[in-house]
Amino acid sequence: MLFAGVWCILGSMETKVVKVDAVKPDAAKIKETAELVERGGLVGFPTETVYGIACKVKKDSIAKLDKIKQRKQDKPYSLHIGQKNNVKKYVPTIGLRAEKLIKNGWPGPLTIVFKLDAKDINKQRNSLEKEVFEVLYKDNSIGIRCPNNPVASALLQSVTSAVVAPSANIGDGRPAINAEDVLTQFSGEIEMVLDGGPCKYKKSSTVVKIGKKGLEVLRAGVYSEIELEAMSEVKFLFVCTGNTCRSPMAEGMFRKELAEKLECEVDELEKRGYKIFSAGTMGAVGLPASAESIAACAAKGIDIKNHKSRALTEQLIKESDFIFVMEQWHCETAAALGGASSSKCVLLAEDKEIADPIGQPQQVYNNCAEWIEKAVKKRISELII
Repeated sequence: MLFAGVWCILGSMETKVVKVDAVKPDAAKIKETAELVERGGLVGFPTETVYGIACKVKKDSIAKLDKIKQRKQDKPYSLHIGQKNNVKKYVPTIGLRAEKLIKNGWPGPLTIVFKLDAKDINKQRNSLEKEVFEVLYKDNSIGIRCPNNPVASALLQSVTSAVVAPSANIGDGRPAINAEDVLTQFSGEIEMVLDGGPCKYKKSSTVVKIGKKGLEVLRAGVYSEIELEAMSEVKFLFVCTGNTCRSPMAEGMFRKELAEKLECEVDELEKRGYKIFSAGTMGAVGLPASAESIAACAAKGIDIKNHKSRALTEQLIKESDFIFVMEQWHCETAAALGGASSSKCVLLAEDKEIADPIGQPQQVYNNCAEWIEKAVKKRISELII
């Protein structure tokens, strides 16, 4: 076996070893490797976690992969993609927390298991090749990984077919963390190994399932559960002028409606990964909600008596995923403070400003609450959870 050379022969075939630059892999070598995978060949390649074995999603190739890995046929494989936007081809509808996790965790040492509803499963069944669908989707779920490694990214982007890439190890053995490890286990069993040097983390990716009821770590890995919770947390911010009337009412109503959508108690929202805040452009801190706002919300079964005003700050703006304001100038203030983009900061009532009821009779507050509730319900209906 000439590891540092070109060929390694131990099993039933010759395994070609191709050294590649770990940062800027040669395009010709990547093209050659991609064509081999397209033809059904098995290729060991580096990721930032461990080495994987690239395999085209084709039943005969998968059967060969099962055999050399001594893997149970009913154990699902995770799809590997070269760019995170490719996930949309396989998961038509992505919830808010999963979107946030993709944004913060990909490319990276993270495999996400997506649960699809009946409508999306049927869509995938009709749009993908039969054997691709049958291999990738199990129990209406699909696992997807987007590695953060130049060699892996280049290879996966060059292969036009769907690719799975389980860790390069036999059975439950220790995954390979360099090309030598791959050859020790699979020389003569796979067609090629891309030698990109040792892996960065030298441990498996974290596998996480995320849905309405929260986040579930299926396999421990590089990321901890605490890190994943923070990476997938979705934050909503409601803004008015003083943070004593309109935005506290909106915050309270949004909590109630979101809890109903998630089928949980309001107090459970943070555990489910959702935080809701409100703030005022005036900068007042520690003031209670107005008595009229408290009364208007109480009539709808919402308690905001414990509310204390907070000032709109650059940090709040940057941390928030959604910013809903009552008047357009609130958006302009947010943009000046923290560069909030137009896609992030919008009018709560879309094309209508909600006027400040401060100093007006209770009926004006009640009318304002009606407008806010209507707008909140519309915004909640648009959210994909």
